Amino acid sequence: MAVGQLWEGIQRRPRAKAPLNRVLAKRMTKTSDGTVTSPTRDLGEDSVHWQRFAVAFDFPVHFTRGLFNPSNPVLAETLARLEPARRHRCLVFLDDGLLAVRPQLVEEIAAYAEAQAGRMELVAAPIVMPGGERLKSELYFVEQMQQALFEHHIDRHSYVIGVGGGALLDAVGLVAATTHRGVRHIRVPTTVLSQTESGVGVKNGVNLYGQKNFVGTFAPPFAVLNDAEMIDALPARDKIAGMAEAVKVALIRDGDFFAWLERNADGLALFEGAAMATLIRRCAELHMRQIAQGGDPFETGSARPLDYGHWAAHKLEAMTRHHLRHGEAVAIGLALDARYSVLTGLLKPGEEERICFLLEHLGFKLWHAALDKREADGRHVVLQGLRDFREHLGGELTITLLAEIGTGIEVHEMDEALVAEAIAWLTQRTCD
Repeated sequence: MAVGQLWEGIQRRPRAKAPLNRVLAKRMTKTSDGTVTSPTRDLGEDSVHWQRFAVAFDFPVHFTRGLFNPSNPVLAETLARLEPARRHRCLVFLDDGLLAVRPQLVEEIAAYAEAQAGRMELVAAPIVMPGGERLKSELYFVEQMQQALFEHHIDRHSYVIGVGGGALLDAVGLVAATTHRGVRHIRVPTTVLSQTESGVGVKNGVNLYGQKNFVGTFAPPFAVLNDAEMIDALPARDKIAGMAEAVKVALIRDGDFFAWLERNADGLALFEGAAMATLIRRCAELHMRQIAQGGDPFETGSARPLDYGHWAAHKLEAMTRHHLRHGEAVAIGLALDARYSVLTGLLKPGEEERICFLLEHLGFKLWHAALDKREADGRHVVLQGLRDFREHLGGELTITLLAEIGTGIEVHEMDEALVAEAIAWLTQRTCD
């Protein structure tokens, strides 16, 4: 309904007389530009006015190759998107894990900035930070990055560029979002996991009190630049770990994509370029669609469908002090919740075997000794992940399970006895 029609309808409604000693009326005010303000409720001398506004978020997600090749215009054009005549000041944070496999990257970035000197200026040499969960768990590093922004006078028209895996992007994103209440942040994801999932999202955060992402923000990046060349240099373990998020999003949102993963499992297991590029792009598209069209991009409710399999994964990461990579823990969580879905009658028997076979074909191990760790009363320690999950969300417990491959379903309770049975099933099939 148009605003004008809404206003005319309001004007035609008969108005009840308000009590003389107390006014309790909702008023709509039409402004000179034709907009209608929200209602004001008068309570004697007190009043409340509901302020409502909507903010549109948009940012480009590029898929390219050779991002820091001086002839590649993607980064320079991204910097100039809003202010094409300006020379943009940039501060770069670089993942040391990436530098270990691409030792010339600092020089490559400097050469790119020199070639594009008309549009960008590096205010300092790229600052190397530790990759992985150490960066997110030791807050000294967050303070160090914040200090770098302060010392180099990074303002709200400057750019902070994070080049690395998901942990670095999470931490750099938090620093960018909390400096001057938000400076422009460009993500350059360099792992399969970050290019498919975390890098294209809107979340930033670090760990505190032993809780994953206890401190964080919802702050969309200015842009995401996925460089396929970065994937080539990754160790095999990192390539495998990143595929877990592709399997996850296929399981809850796209049965055809899951079937594609099955058909192309051989090529993916060998890290063939075309297969990996398709996996990354399709997975990123599905995550972006969920964020944009799922109705709750900043997770104000209690549901997190994109975290299927994650309640156990997050706990397993903490229990193993992150020796178990995020993607490896997610793969175990996917298998565990698939079996649980069968035990509760949601998922057709046999489908969990199909899921496990694909994960194992891709190179995942679906059991870890931490699964069998018990408390004094015999309860599995991993079950604490359910409590942590609920507390992180607030409200009621909401877990995504499977109704069928390609369709997730939300439940609000988990039967601990059936979870234990699912753990026993995973143990038996893995260890026999």
